[in-house]
Parts: sequence; C-alpha cells; structure tokens
Amino acid sequence: MGNLFEDKKEVKVETLGSLDEKITTAIEKVKALKEEHKVLKQRIEELEQIIRQKDEEIERLRNEKTSVKSQLTELLEELESIQL
Repeated sequence: MGNLFEDKKEVKVETLGSLDEKITTAIEKVKALKEEHKVLKQRIEELEQIIRQKDEEIERLRNEKTSVKSQLTELLEELESIQL
C-alpha cells in the first residue's frame, strides 16, 4: 500500500509540473500577444495619420483643379471676346 500512495504522489507532482509548464507557456503567449497588439495599434495609428494626410492632399488638389479650371474658362472667354 505504501507504493500505491507514493505512485499517486508522483503522478500528482508530475501533473502539477505539467500544469505549471502549461501556465507558464500561456503567460508567455499572452505577453507576446499583448506586445503584438501594441505594435499593431501603433501601426494602425500611423496608417490612419497617413490616410488623413492623403485626404488633405486630395482636397487641396481638388481645390487647385477647380481654381485652374475657373482660370482657364476665364481665359477662353477672353480669347473668344478678342476674336470676335
């Protein structure tokens, strides 16, 4: 009977050791995922900033296009009036 109890104790110790390893591995994975999440959040913020800058540039170019178009229209009208 003494051996049976000792065997059970060994199995429990092995099981606890296995659980400890699994917990340690899980903690390491969680830490790695948190770091990856942080890096990805920063990258998202950078990309969102780039998008905002591009949107501003697009708006500026649209305004410039409208202005140039208006100036061209005025010049064409002046040319037509001169030719008449």
